[in-house]
Amino acid sequence: MFDIAYAMGAPGGAPPGGAGGFASFVPLILMFVIFYFLLIRPQQKKAKEHREMLSSLKKGDRIMTSGGLYGRIMSIDENSISLEIAEKIRVKISRGYVASLLKDAQGLAQKSDHSKSK
Repeated sequence: MFDIAYAMGAPGGAPPGGAGGFASFVPLILMFVIFYFLLIRPQQKKAKEHREMLSSLKKGDRIMTSGGLYGRIMSIDENSISLEIAEKIRVKISRGYVASLLKDAQGLAQKSDHSKSK
């Protein structure tokens, strides 16, 4: 007998509202949008710039690897780069490990020579 009474529920209950469910997702959606613009989008832009830099590499460019080696490109193919890190010392690295292209490497070397002479 009590089982039937509990199954019937309270009379005159509030009707379920659909707006309450959507309103609870608004902060979650807002957090995702902020997360996208603060973290994901800048990372995608940086990856695109790195891909463009890798595609523009050519023989004779001075680069720095992600391991910290500085050198000059002696030969380049689809997946690897032959890098001269000192006179007659060459290493072969994967193209993806190039961290940056050094724009003014000789200018930096000349400045350091001048600072040593002073």
